[in-house]
Amino acid sequence: MEENQNPDAFYEKLKGQLYDTATWPSEYLYKFIVKSEGNGISEVEALFDNMGAVINTTESKNGKYTSVSINVNMKTPEDVIAKYKEVAENVQGVISL
Repeated sequence: MEENQNPDAFYEKLKGQLYDTATWPSEYLYKFIVKSEGNGISEVEALFDNMGAVINTTESKNGKYTSVSINVNMKTPEDVIAKYKEVAENVQGVISL
């Protein structure tokens, strides 16, 4: 999401795209970037605990950041968006892709 973009407008557009491109429930791939130091990785992973998620992490070339990819079955586009918001509210400095 661009910094000057209205978050509500962004999520509304995303919801429409999700309804147009998938049949729900569906698998969804989340991608987040967090600083490698600190608790960001474990905080993101904890938010997807007990959801049957497959989580992969890849550290950046210089080791400063880590990409966290999460493949999980979601019931609706609203659930997808709610999880993005939950991560943004609970993990300091996370970047959602």
